[in-house]
Amino acid sequence: MKRNQSGFTLIEIAIVLVIIGLLLGGVLKGQELINSAKVKNLATDFRNIPVFIYGYQDKFKALPGDDKLVASHVTGGTLATTPANTQGDGIIGGAWNSTTTTDESYLFWQHVRLAGLTSGSTTVGAADYLPMNSVGGTIGVMGGTSIVGNAAIKDLSATAVAIRGTYVICSPNILGKFAKQLDIQLDDGNTATGAMMSTPVANYALGAAATATAAIDDAAVYVVCMGV
Repeated sequence: MKRNQSGFTLIEIAIVLVIIGLLLGGVLKGQELINSAKVKNLATDFRNIPVFIYGYQDKFKALPGDDKLVASHVTGGTLATTPANTQGDGIIGGAWNSTTTTDESYLFWQHVRLAGLTSGSTTVGAADYLPMNSVGGTIGVMGGTSIVGNAAIKDLSATAVAIRGTYVICSPNILGKFAKQLDIQLDDGNTATGAMMSTPVANYALGAAATATAAIDDAAVYVVCMGV
């Protein structure tokens, strides 16, 4: 007796392979779009903070956080008391990642929110007070400084130089591959020079040295800072 052999024809196999290819292409394209959206959101964070600063200055002729007349400028505004005796000096005092509720850099967020420049909690010390970036890291701002040890980040020159800028914006937990893309979009494409620099999150402290682009690990997380 003859038995009918079962199996796929070459045409059927080709169709299956085409479908698999389309599915894989869709997945990869989808991931690319997700990554692009994250980088776009991160870039927006860096672009928005100068708008908040200049908007507040335009309204009140003072810096948010550093405003010594904040109580009369915005209802419910809290006057910073640290760094001591520096309010109104034209510098946003305190570290960008400060959690000290009396620091100018911490109260920066309350002031710009009460001024109607951005949304978010105005309750000092609240769990949702500090703003978060699209990858789960906080966003902060501080005054620029030429003192390397007090700077948010320093370059890799023989005699290290603090990142330049009247204000410095920093955001952590950013994947290395995103840090490189941000530097291309917003600066010179080198993560250790210019207005934007990156350094590993691990053991971060003020005065940390930037990491050269070639040494950036795409899968590791970094603090990215930009001077404006």
